[in-house]
Amino acid sequence: MRVLFIGDIYGKTGRVVLKNNIAYLKEQYAPDYVIANGENTAGGKGITPTLLQELLSMGADVVTSGNHIYARKEILPAFSDENIKLLRPLNYAKTCPGKGYTILKNGCSPLCVINVSGRAFMEPCDNPFYAVESVLDQVKKEARNIVVDFHGEATSEKAAFAWYFDGRVSAVIGTHTHVQTADERILPFGTAFITDAGMTGPHEGIIGASRDTVIEKFLTGMPAYFTSQEGRGQLNAVILELCEKTGKAINIERINNVEKD
Repeated sequence: MRVLFIGDIYGKTGRVVLKNNIAYLKEQYAPDYVIANGENTAGGKGITPTLLQELLSMGADVVTSGNHIYARKEILPAFSDENIKLLRPLNYAKTCPGKGYTILKNGCSPLCVINVSGRAFMEPCDNPFYAVESVLDQVKKEARNIVVDFHGEATSEKAAFAWYFDGRVSAVIGTHTHVQTADERILPFGTAFITDAGMTGPHEGIIGASRDTVIEKFLTGMPAYFTSQEGRGQLNAVILELCEKTGKAINIERINNVEKD
């Protein structure tokens, strides 16, 4: 089984880059499933029902998220649809709308996708380790292959989570920092791991945002309203090869494509 994971899609630039490259990616890597983190799809913060459908129409089988999932209030009514293909972190309070995992089925072996949030330097939420433990046995009755989107700030927290679940999930893919890391590997018991898949969005901004705005904030210490940087785009992603019989990872490969001038 091959799974394509698209790093955090940031604003219009990210959507355009994905639209321009998705056909090539599907031809090049022939994924059975496509996962896209879309929590920054709307102007760099949040997602709307229209933009969710746009990502699904491009070929995403499910859209994961993180701490900006509720930034656009118009997305809230969409969670009443039991078939919505948008996840919020599993370890958010039970009162939060949405679900934290789903089982994908498209003719090949089922794939479970779980979305969790880290707690270090992030908004308060339940323990991600215990949250995944609580659903793992049930999930494994339906799918051997399990991919976790761990949306977190701290490298150590993401690594600790991956090592803790090594051999029990197929892959742990870090998101949130918008900077792709060069530490992709398969852990000893068969779990693929990368600290952060990176960002699909503006290449010449500061984690996607306007350079001038971010620099001004650091110079003055004053709050600032971030806007998306203009210019070239980039596409960050990860392609996974998973064993359908064992649920173990066979290979993990980073994808880092930058548009030419």
